[in-house]
Amino acid sequence: MATPTNPTTPTESKTQTQCSRTPHATLSPQAAAKLDSHQQRPDMRDVDPHNVTISGFVLDESYGPDNPTEALQHIDRDIPEPGVFPFTRGVHKGMYRDRLWTMRQFAGFGSADDTNQRFKYLLDQAKGTKANTGLSTAFDLPTLMGRDSDDPLSSGEVGKCGVAIDTIEDMHRLYADIPVDRVSVSQTINAPAAIIWAMYIGMAKQRGMNMADLAGTLQNDILKEFHAQNEWVYPPEPSVKLVVDTIEYATEHLPRWNSVSISGYHIREAGSTATQELAFTLRDGMEYVEESIKRGLDVDAFAPRLSHFFNSHNEFFEEICKLRAARRIWARAMKERYGAKSERSMWMRTHVQTAGCSLTEQQPYNNLIRVAYQAMAGVLGGCQSLHTDSMDETLGLPTQEACTLALRTQQVLAHETGVTRTVDPLAGSWFIESLTDQMEAEANRMIAEIDEMGGVVAGINKGYFRRSIAEASHRYSQEVEAGDRLTVGVNAYVDENEQRTVEILEITEQVEIDQCEHLDDFKKRRDSDGAKRALDAIRDAAKKDRNVMPALIDGAMANCTMGEMVQAMVDIYGRYTGGPEW
Repeated sequence: MATPTNPTTPTESKTQTQCSRTPHATLSPQAAAKLDSHQQRPDMRDVDPHNVTISGFVLDESYGPDNPTEALQHIDRDIPEPGVFPFTRGVHKGMYRDRLWTMRQFAGFGSADDTNQRFKYLLDQAKGTKANTGLSTAFDLPTLMGRDSDDPLSSGEVGKCGVAIDTIEDMHRLYADIPVDRVSVSQTINAPAAIIWAMYIGMAKQRGMNMADLAGTLQNDILKEFHAQNEWVYPPEPSVKLVVDTIEYATEHLPRWNSVSISGYHIREAGSTATQELAFTLRDGMEYVEESIKRGLDVDAFAPRLSHFFNSHNEFFEEICKLRAARRIWARAMKERYGAKSERSMWMRTHVQTAGCSLTEQQPYNNLIRVAYQAMAGVLGGCQSLHTDSMDETLGLPTQEACTLALRTQQVLAHETGVTRTVDPLAGSWFIESLTDQMEAEANRMIAEIDEMGGVVAGINKGYFRRSIAEASHRYSQEVEAGDRLTVGVNAYVDENEQRTVEILEITEQVEIDQCEHLDDFKKRRDSDGAKRALDAIRDAAKKDRNVMPALIDGAMANCTMGEMVQAMVDIYGRYTGGPEW
């Protein structure tokens, strides 16, 4: 059977709770046995590197049942029919036979008006398909860091890597003429997520919409920022408190909204292995569950609206097995660790995005092929929504043509390949089931390790996550340099005479000039005293440890800017500058 070695994966160019924490509590007996037998990892020098997966599993030449009787028991316990606990084969009985995955294309650049036009174009290109289409919003760096466009630290970055959003008026422009009470909207935002969401809710209210009709996802997974992406504002403890505020508010007021998308994608982009991505993501989710239960929320009231977000990388079968193992781990944790009674609380509903870190600047048309296989892995793994990267993302923001090709990739996959005709078509493969078991076992080993150190926040403070990811990233880099990992066009099949012909989307400095002028005019037109009172109310809510969402929505509708609301909470929570080991 496959044996994990030391972790390896690609690099990217770019508290103890009261809950029970019994080791192996969420493992199947078969996976627990494999975990115990795999503690001694072989030295990579003793194996052929071409037989080792990106996460370090040494694969056998072929697979079969170790013990036919045990295999039959394993099927009943761990891989029952689709839609049946622990949902290894999918959370829905019919999966894509009944409903295609949501084709959610990522867009965001320049001004709110620029992105609004791209949104409309993507919605138009998706007409005629029975798939649900959703919008996914990318924000620029100043917005991600909670700074207004006129902040001196925003200079040169406004609208460059996403859309610039400073005010509720920007939010109106961003979704102008789009029926957001009928279109699912995802927002990739973390540290200032509660504020951006408050602006979105305020915008919908001003358009006369019912909050209960709004459907979408707020990424809002701040813990992974401390592991991998570094886009934080507040220290870990108040950051998690803000996530719980959004979970509580959504539970009470927005029944169709996913208030947090527990995100492994960026962990993987930072250089983790697939098993690290699996373990760290699910343990982050458990941290939010534990803190929500501490708040007094019933697990079955909020857990059905938690969602997940995973990366789909080049190691085809490993990515499929990762998603199957993730559903099993999450289902057992929710049932056995947190006492969930509703099956919907045990579902791990996931969005998948193809791996940006796998795309290459060299021979960029090869990226179309990579994305197609990665997308197929996400679908064979049972995702509920999917984003396909554009081939030119290593060169700049995606062009309209590249976005269209990325969407067409999903449409060809859905309508021409036949992968939707049966549920979990790879189930029962000795190889698939073995690798699923081993990824579950290795991930649970890491989860137990995090439990023992006191939870995710304690692990952040000890530098555990960043060290683990850095070690995995370094090992992969060594393997690429040694030629043990081949990347077509980079260290294999190199074209020395390559001439790039891909168009690059350029964002001019005029975007920043115009955005700052909009912001200046906005401030001059607003009721300054009303905005000041709203900011004081936000500080008061934060100081008294109340849920800040009502005050933030009032602040957005009182025309406070995003940066002002961020700073109001910084006045109470402080601004994080990194742990002692960073």
